[in-house]
Amino acid sequence: MSAPRPGRAPGQPLRILVTGAGGPAAIAAMKSLRAEPSVELLAADMDPWAAGLYLVPPGNRTLIPAGAAADFVDTLLTRCEALGVDVVLPTVDAELRPLARARDKFTAAGIRLLLAEAEALDIILDKFTLATHCAGVVRIPRTELFEAAVDPETWTYPVVVKPRTGSGSRGIRIVGSAAELAALDRSPALIVQDFLPGEEYSVDVLADTNGHVIASVPRIRARVDSGVSVGGRTVHDPEVEYFGRAVAQATGVTFVANVQCKRDRDGSPALLEVNPRIPGTLGLTIASGVDMPRLALHALLGGQLPAHLDFRELAVVRYLDECFVDPAAVAGLQLVTG
Repeated sequence: MSAPRPGRAPGQPLRILVTGAGGPAAIAAMKSLRAEPSVELLAADMDPWAAGLYLVPPGNRTLIPAGAAADFVDTLLTRCEALGVDVVLPTVDAELRPLARARDKFTAAGIRLLLAEAEALDIILDKFTLATHCAGVVRIPRTELFEAAVDPETWTYPVVVKPRTGSGSRGIRIVGSAAELAALDRSPALIVQDFLPGEEYSVDVLADTNGHVIASVPRIRARVDSGVSVGGRTVHDPEVEYFGRAVAQATGVTFVANVQCKRDRDGSPALLEVNPRIPGTLGLTIASGVDMPRLALHALLGGQLPAHLDFRELAVVRYLDECFVDPAAVAGLQLVTG
């Protein structure tokens, strides 16, 4: 699998830097890629307490600024050059568009980004644009910008008001009546959508560099504790599998992404959002037979992927684990810039 940077001696491992090392997405990626003998993992985060930093040797750890910081891209590029990084795998939403727009800088330094193109990210990371773009491809809940033109009396309640950008449940409100919606401050940075009452699915998709979808693996969150999925299962559902493939192909996303949908009042899956990166619960999909991080890396390096990969149904229960480290390792990890 190894395709090292120019100047690297043949036979040396491919050095892959995973960002967002404190999050479950990074941990899922690292668990997958550490099984590849031709890979050497490095980890980055903005927080010295990020658990994933301590899954790699001390010399392979680095602190970087937040993805929204003005110096994020330049600092990360400098650190990658100093550490001899061949591939960057970002797992933090705020990092995705800045990195995609700076792809040429990294390419010039001989560093590949395991990341979809900027055009696909611009569609996916704006929920209003995503809904508009996928209308006619899959079912979309009624979606409007929360501006003055919204008439609260024309909606069926409850409805959902949420930011156009952002991830997770931050800023999301369930609104139960026309009077409650009318009382909210309106902003074009918000959207209002029909509430979807049915079963929710997270569909992990793997696409090659041309956007051809190799696998579409639906998961159900069977048990949630404080907003975190602690139990789930993969399910064979042709309707939902098709839904994931159709959305991925319509947006042009490549490598690994997660399509979220939920059944509407008629029982049909309708689009919630797309996360164009490795999801934190990808370990279940990997265990179900589709090792998406390793396959995506193979595609990035010019390898040929199968036309289609199937999976087996499998359940998972998750639990908290610990990594014990010398306090000096945490205290000594310093931010290096320039």
